Amino acid sequence: MDLRVAAYAVIVDEDDRILLAHWNEGRRAAWTMPGGGLEAGEDPERAARREVREETGYRVSIGPLLGIHSRVIPAGRRLTEAAVPLHTLRIVYRARVTGGRLRNERNGSTDRADWFPLADVPTLQRVKLVDIALEMAGLAPPAA
Repeated sequence: MDLRVAAYAVIVDEDDRILLAHWNEGRRAAWTMPGGGLEAGEDPERAARREVREETGYRVSIGPLLGIHSRVIPAGRRLTEAAVPLHTLRIVYRARVTGGRLRNERNGSTDRADWFPLADVPTLQRVKLVDIALEMAGLAPPAA
């Protein structure tokens, strides 16, 4: 079984818009939370800051831990081809933008980032992590 530990940030601005990154690896593209895998020995808060910067161009301050989501994905249901299941541990924080400017990632697992009104989230093609993180943050959008 593969193991992937990743850290993500829920970033909502004063206009009730959420920052999302467009994930383009695997069998389908979809919007996801900005964040990603920890490097060996990396602190999860540092990983969240680094990943948000890489994917969106923004520098962020990490706030409270919202939760940790654990999921085992069977080999046949993984979004990339693999012969073994994947155990994902997703560490989710609140965060706020402290600097930088919105830009798209180049040559990464995401190809763009954008702000969306929270009310529009149910209409987006998104990974389940978006709904999980919003629920953790107490921001679950109304059903589409």
